[in-house]
Amino acid sequence: MRAIAIATLSLILSMSSLSANAVDEPPYTVIVNESKFELRQYRPMLIAQVTVTGDMRKAGNSGFRPLADYIFGNNKPAEKVEMTAPVTRTESTKIAMTAPVTRVKNQDKSWVVAFVMPDKWTKETLPKPNNPDVMIREVPSELVATIRFSGRGSEASHEKNQAKLDQWISEQGYRQIGEPRYAGYDAPWVPWPLRRNEVMIPVASLAE
Repeated sequence: MRAIAIATLSLILSMSSLSANAVDEPPYTVIVNESKFELRQYRPMLIAQVTVTGDMRKAGNSGFRPLADYIFGNNKPAEKVEMTAPVTRTESTKIAMTAPVTRVKNQDKSWVVAFVMPDKWTKETLPKPNNPDVMIREVPSELVATIRFSGRGSEASHEKNQAKLDQWISEQGYRQIGEPRYAGYDAPWVPWPLRRNEVMIPVASLAE
């Protein structure tokens, strides 16, 4: 049944985007809002990620499968849960999906595709992936500069908007301290002019 659910979800969502109307986003505070640019303060979060190869779209699709498999139940209870509640533990746990789905390009041209875990989970309670390719990573609180744009969300459009964001970051008196993330929020059936795509870059003040 899980395989059918994953296949269905894959057709509905595709890895290139995700329906923001149906899922939550990680909480953040807007520090600066200037047209399509924002400076956001994010709280610490957990992400599930997998590294894949191919161009951005192909990597996104192949990265979707193991991550969707994980949140749909291909996991096991965290050790803390197994020790404290062995009688009531289940074999697997479904995890709610959040938006956005992010992609980060490595220097070797592979991609890290990631889902953000719902805010209710901690590193101690989050179910562990059965697939060794799926990694759980803690992301500390961070300041992130973003640019929002519509359209298909191709790699070329992300790169074009990344250049605009780089300039805005400099004008605001900040510097890049992390790799750009390409983020998609909407389902494939959402019309291109209404889709929400973002480039997200961790930043710090030039004075720091």
